[in-house]
Amino acid sequence: MIKRGAIAAGAVLAGTVLLSACGLSGTDDGGQPEAGGKVTGKVTLQTWNLKSQFSDYIEGVITAFEKTYPGTDVTWLDQPGDGYEEKLLAQASAGELPDVTNTTPVFSYQLAKEGLLADLDSVDDSLKATYVPGSLAAFQFNGQKGTYGYPWYLTTELNYWNTGVMAAGGLDAKRPPTTLDELVTQARTLKEKSDGKSFLMSSKPYVGTLTAAGIPVINEAGTEFVFNSDEAVTLLDTYREAYKEGLLPKDVLTDNFLGNTQLFTKGSVGWTTAGGNFIGTVLESNPSLKGKITSSPYIGTPPLSVQGVSIPKSSKNLPTAKALAQFLTNAANQEAFAKLVPGIFPSTTASQANAAFGEGDGTPEGDARVIAFKALTQATVPEPVQLTGAMSTFVNQQIAAAMTGGVTSKEALDSAVAKCNQLLAQ
Repeated sequence: MIKRGAIAAGAVLAGTVLLSACGLSGTDDGGQPEAGGKVTGKVTLQTWNLKSQFSDYIEGVITAFEKTYPGTDVTWLDQPGDGYEEKLLAQASAGELPDVTNTTPVFSYQLAKEGLLADLDSVDDSLKATYVPGSLAAFQFNGQKGTYGYPWYLTTELNYWNTGVMAAGGLDAKRPPTTLDELVTQARTLKEKSDGKSFLMSSKPYVGTLTAAGIPVINEAGTEFVFNSDEAVTLLDTYREAYKEGLLPKDVLTDNFLGNTQLFTKGSVGWTTAGGNFIGTVLESNPSLKGKITSSPYIGTPPLSVQGVSIPKSSKNLPTAKALAQFLTNAANQEAFAKLVPGIFPSTTASQANAAFGEGDGTPEGDARVIAFKALTQATVPEPVQLTGAMSTFVNQQIAAAMTGGVTSKEALDSAVAKCNQLLAQ
C-alpha cells in the first residue's frame, strides 16, 4: 500500500521548523531565475541512495549529458538513504541545495512553500507534453501556483489474487471484484464457504482509500481538509459493517497486524495490493504460491509514488541545471533505468507507446507489469502533501474507533478533519 512515498512526515514537519528557525522563510524575492542562455559550465546533481547499486547507470547518463552539451561539467553527489531528509533540509537552510536535487512531492512542497524552488512552469513549456498527468500533478500543490519538480521514476499498485484461496471459497479468480461493494460481497462468500477461516479483505481504509474512491480530501486552496463528506461516511460505513461481519481479520486494527502483503505472501488471505513486480518477490519468499497468483487493475484510482528532481532558485547555472534535469528524466534515460530496476516505470508520455512496457509475455508476472504500467496514466498521489505523520496517526485512530463501533463513521471523520485542520493551521 502506497502511503507517503519515502519521506517521514515527522521529519518534514521538523524541517518546516528548521527552515523557519534559520530565517529562510521569505527569502523568495517573488521572481524566477533566468533559464535562458547557453548550456555550459558546472552543475551539481544530487541523488538519493543510488550509488551503491546504480553507479554505472548514473555515471553513464552524466557522461552522455556532458557529451551532448560540450563544456558542461556535472558533479554527482549521492546521499545515504538514512537521514536524507535532514540532509536536504540542512542544505536548504544553508542555501546550498544542489543545482538538480532528487526530491519527492512532500519535500518539494516544503521547499516550494519557502520559495526555494524554481517554478518549472515559468522556465519549461514542454512539461504537459512530456510527462504523464499524475506524475506532473504530484509536483503541483493546492493553493500554490506552479510546478516544482520534474517527475522521474514511478511506481503504482494493482490487485493480486490467490486463486487457490478464492477457488476454495467458491470464487472465480478470473472474475475478481472491480468495486468495493463487489469486494465485500465476495469476501462474505469466502467467509461463508470457509466457515470463517479464510479472508479476502485484510486492510483497513486510510486517507488514500478516499482518494481512490474519488472523494476530495483537501480543498483546492490547500487550506482545509474536507474528508468528512457524506461520500466518505458511506465508504467508512462499508468497511465498518464488513469488520463487524467478520470479513476482515480481527487484528487488522492492532499493532499485531502483519499487513495485507505479508498475509498474502504467507498464503493466509486471498487479496492484496502491491507494485508491478510483486509476484517475483512473493515467490522468493513462498515458492508454493507459484501458479496460484493472478492480477487485476486497482479498484478505483490507482495510487502513485513519484520520485523527481527539483531545481533551486539559488542555482547559479539554471540553463544547464534545467537541461540536466530534462536529460535525466527524458524517455530514453528513464526507460533504460526502468529496465534496470524491477517495478519502476518511466514518467514520460512517450514511453506509453513502448512495447517493452505495454505488452505482456504470457506470464502472470508479465501480465501484472502491464497492468501497472497502463495504470500510470490514471494514477494519482493518494495523500495530499499537507497531510503530516501526526495527522495520519490521528486519522487512523479515528477510523479504527469507527470500525470497532466506538464512534459512528460521521463522528470519527468529523473529529479527524477537525484535528487535521487544527494542525494544518499551526
